[in-house]
Amino acid sequence: MENHRENLPTDPVAALARARSPESPGPDTPAGTAVRHWPGPPRPIPEAGPADLDLRTLLRLSLAASDASGRLRPTPSAGALHPVDTELVVGTGCSLPPGRYGYDPLRHRVHHLGPPVEGTPPGVTAALSVTVRRTVSHYGHRAWPLLLLDTGHAAAALLLAARVLGVEGCDVRMDGRSENPLAVVRIPPPDGQGPKRLADPEDRPTPADLLTRRSTPPPLRGSPPGEALQAILATAERAGDGRLLRWCAAVGPPRPGLMELAPEGATLRPYAFGEARPTLAAWAAGQAWLADAGAVLLAHGCPADADAAHIRRAHLRAGFAVHLAHVTALRHGLAARPVGSWQQADLGAALGAAPGRDWVVHALALGTRNADEENPT
Repeated sequence: MENHRENLPTDPVAALARARSPESPGPDTPAGTAVRHWPGPPRPIPEAGPADLDLRTLLRLSLAASDASGRLRPTPSAGALHPVDTELVVGTGCSLPPGRYGYDPLRHRVHHLGPPVEGTPPGVTAALSVTVRRTVSHYGHRAWPLLLLDTGHAAAALLLAARVLGVEGCDVRMDGRSENPLAVVRIPPPDGQGPKRLADPEDRPTPADLLTRRSTPPPLRGSPPGEALQAILATAERAGDGRLLRWCAAVGPPRPGLMELAPEGATLRPYAFGEARPTLAAWAAGQAWLADAGAVLLAHGCPADADAAHIRRAHLRAGFAVHLAHVTALRHGLAARPVGSWQQADLGAALGAAPGRDWVVHALALGTRNADEENPT
């Protein structure tokens, strides 16, 4: 079986420091198979009964590919390489019999791996790990933080799919203590009384919201309305751990600078003054189009002396929160694209604070129009 943990860094602190450096990756190497090799024959996911958790729909809305190449999945991934692998531990109350299964997102099938572990709770528990080779094949030494961000995106995709099904009480665990799995998402079955109403209807997306979410190709121009930017920042702050990350958005003229939510969350306020987008473009692996983006949502924190668990937590949480913010942006009619690769992006030092304390971890570029609208055929 393919070793999906191959090349995980033995020293995550050193690996992140190198990924943040200006060193360029080497030439591309083979990415290997697009899906982890699960043993045994593939099995279709049965239709759900009226009291079952619908795993077929849950996975179709979160992780399933829409074409044979595997690139078109509803979960963003650096380079569309999709390194995240999903093992399902199924308890009672699901459309699959209890047991352990490996999920194949290309065929939308599962492979039976064995019986459930003792004490498996009702519903499904998705354990997310990574095949490192896929991302390393293109990004080389820059892959480590990208693998964590991709895993956070996948965890958020599962949570959103559960919300479409009306399921509350999901448990997302991304404590950074484990490399295998990196994240665990537990989704309970229906309670037999029908879907619960979420407290905030805005938190419940539609199937179309999830199936049509894509990373918009650049350029992304046009300043988002203040109301939309405020909603995106609020989503990110709710989903991001405030002990790990802070959030702001770089905006352009007429008043260029960094904006953040005021403490009560009802308004935006300046965080720093001055045009930041060209600097962000240079930090983001030289992606020049960011200098003209309508706005750039930034997750920042994770100091240089953070330990391995802190690094994993911060990046997993950043991917998770940016994914939810991405869907909020799309629901406001905006173009959006996650940006995960950052070099020398010491935001704190750039703003005059002590160096090495406040780094850009992840971002979401925003605009009111995309490349297709800029260049209609």
